[in-house]
Amino acid sequence: MSSNKIKQQIEELRREIEVHNRLYYQEQSPIITDQQYDKLLRELARLEDENPEYKTLFSPTMKVGAKPAKEFKNFPHTTQMLSLNNAFSFSEVEDFNRRVIKVLEENEHNTEDIEYICELKIDGLSVAIIYEDGILKRAGTRGDGTTGEEITQNVLNIAPIPHKINTTGFFEVRGEVYLPYASFEQLNIEREKLGQPLFANPRNAASGSLRQLNAEVTKTRNLNIFAYGIGKVDEENMSSSQSAALEIIRKNNIPINENYKVCKTLEEVKEYIDKWDILRHELPYGTDGVVIKVNSFSLQKEIGFVARAPRFAIAYKFAPEEAETVVKDIKIQVGRTGALTPVAEMDPVILSSTKVSRATLHNMDEIERKDIRIGDRVIVRKAGEIIPEIVRSLPEFRQGQERNFIMPDECPACSAKIYKPEDEVAYYCINPYCKAQKLERIVHFASRDAMDIDGLGPRIIEQIMEETELLNDPADLYKLTINDIIMLDRQAQKSAENLINAIDLSKNPELKRFIFALGIRNVGKESAELIANYVGSIEVLEQISADELENIDSIGKIIAKTISEYFALSESKELLKKFAEFGVIPKSCERKKVGGKLTNLTFVFTGTLSSITRSEGEEMVKNEGGKTSGSVSKKTNFVVLGTDAGSKHQKAVELGVKIISEEEFLEMMKG
Repeated sequence: MSSNKIKQQIEELRREIEVHNRLYYQEQSPIITDQQYDKLLRELARLEDENPEYKTLFSPTMKVGAKPAKEFKNFPHTTQMLSLNNAFSFSEVEDFNRRVIKVLEENEHNTEDIEYICELKIDGLSVAIIYEDGILKRAGTRGDGTTGEEITQNVLNIAPIPHKINTTGFFEVRGEVYLPYASFEQLNIEREKLGQPLFANPRNAASGSLRQLNAEVTKTRNLNIFAYGIGKVDEENMSSSQSAALEIIRKNNIPINENYKVCKTLEEVKEYIDKWDILRHELPYGTDGVVIKVNSFSLQKEIGFVARAPRFAIAYKFAPEEAETVVKDIKIQVGRTGALTPVAEMDPVILSSTKVSRATLHNMDEIERKDIRIGDRVIVRKAGEIIPEIVRSLPEFRQGQERNFIMPDECPACSAKIYKPEDEVAYYCINPYCKAQKLERIVHFASRDAMDIDGLGPRIIEQIMEETELLNDPADLYKLTINDIIMLDRQAQKSAENLINAIDLSKNPELKRFIFALGIRNVGKESAELIANYVGSIEVLEQISADELENIDSIGKIIAKTISEYFALSESKELLKKFAEFGVIPKSCERKKVGGKLTNLTFVFTGTLSSITRSEGEEMVKNEGGKTSGSVSKKTNFVVLGTDAGSKHQKAVELGVKIISEEEFLEMMKG
C-alpha cells in the first residue's frame, strides 16, 4: 500500500472514531458496539505504530473520551483520568503480565512478589469527587481525561454519595456512577408512558441522568456509585496500595464494590475472571469485565504509562452482550394465551458464548417504534436469561431492498382470524383449539418455574403432539404411559421410564407452582405466590371473588378479574376435574393474613444484625402486612440499624426517617 493511501486510511479512521467518541460520550447515543469501537481503535494504533511518521498528539489513540460539552462548566482534573487498554482473551492478560515483569526486572525488582488486584469493571460513567476537610466541594466527569464537566450539584443528588466524610485535608475519590437494572427498567417504563425515547442500556441511562443541566432530574433517577480509587490526596490520606486505598474509601462510608480480590498468582487472576464471567448475570447492575491492576502504588509508579493508558493495569472484557447482525425474516410465534408475537430470524451471532439466531420483537408497536425492517442490520442483546431482543435498527446501512413487516390476517398455526383488542398492543388468535396454543400451554405447564417436570421440554412435547393425539391439555400428561413414549420415533425404554417417573413425581406440587403452571393471563411467579399464600388451597381459589382478591397487596383489579374469570369458565372447571382424577393434588399451605400491625409501613434494614438475619427480619415485616426496601427514601417509615451500618444510616438521618435498633424492632414485633 502506498504512503498516501496509508495516510488517507489513518485520517479516515481518526474521523470515524471521533464521530463515535462524540456520540458515546456527549450524546449517549452510540451506533456501534464497544467491541466494534475497540476494533477501530486497535486498527488505528497498529497503522500508527507501523507508520510513526503519521503519529500525532491529537490522534484518538492519544486521548481519553471526548471534550466536555459546552453546556457545562469545565472541571480541570488534578491528575489525568486515564482510560484502560483492553484484553479480549486471557492470552492478552498473559501478555500484559509479561510486560509488567519485564519492566520490573529491568529495574531489578523481585517479580515473584507481584500482587494483582482484580475488580469488577462497572458499566457506568467515571466521575471525580473532591472533598476538602471532609466536605464534598466539587465533582466532575472524566471528559477527555484532562478536563471534564462540572456536575457538583448532580452528584450531591445521588443518595449513596456522602456529603461529609471523616477524612481531613484534600481527598479526591474516583468512581463509576451506574444505574441498577431495576431502576433502568422503571425509568424506561416511565419514559414510554410520556412518549419519550427509551435509553438503549443502563450505561447510557446513567450518563444521561448524571449529565443533566437540571440537578433535580438527576435526583429522581436512583443512580448509585462504586468508588474504585483515589486521585490527588494530602499526605496524611495516602496509602501504599490499591487495596489499602479501597479500605480508606470504605471507612469514609463511600460505596465500593466489595467483590475485589488481591491475587498472588496469574492462576488466581484467571479463577477470578472465570468466576465472575458466570456470576455477573446474578448481579443487579451491569459489569462488562474485570480490571486487573498491580496492587502496589510504588510499583505502579515504576511501571508507568503509555499514551492514554497506564501500563500497570488492563481491562479484561467479557464476551459481548450485544452484537450486530441482519434480520433475515420476521415470523409469528403463537403463545399459550393466543397472543401473536413477532420474532426476528437473524444471521447467527455469538452472545455470552451462545449462538443466537432468533430475537423477540414483542409486538407491532415495538417494531414500528424501533423501525425494524426485514433485511435491516440491527444491534441485538441478551438480557439476562431470556430470549435475546433487538435493541435498535441501523437505518444508515439500508440499501433499498429492506421491507416492512405486515401482521397477517390469519393465525399462521391454524388459519383462524386474528383480532386486536382496542386497549392492547397485542394481536390474538381466538381459536381455543389452535394447536400452537395447546403446545405452548403444555410447555409452560412443564417448565422449570411451573411444575418443573424433568426431561419434558418443548421438543418432546411437540413430538408427542405431532405423532399422537394424546395431548390436548396439560392434564393429559398424567395419563401418558411408558408404552406411549416408546412408540415415538427415537425414544428408548430407559428414557421413557425416566420421563413417566418425572411426570408422576410432579403430582403434588406447591400451590404457588400449580397456580403459575395453569398459565392464567397476567399471573406471574410473584403474583402466584401472593395468591397461594392468601387462599391456602386450590379449592378456596376456585370460589374466591375478584373483590376479595384485590385485598392482596400488589394484586390489582386486572389480575383479580382475570383470575375470577378463569375459574368461572367451564373449560377451567373441566381441566381441574381432570387433574384431580389423575391424582394431581397441589399441596395446601398456611394462609398468611392480609394486613397486620405493620400494614402500610415500610422498613429498611442496614448493617449486621445479631439475633436474626436481614432476610428473617424482612420476612417478619411481610408477615405483619408491612413492606421492605433496599434503599432509604421519604416513603421509608423505619430504618432498623445493625452494626457497621453504611450510607443508608446517613441517608435516614438526612431525611429524618425514624431509626430503631434491632432490639426495638423485635420488641415492636412482640407488641
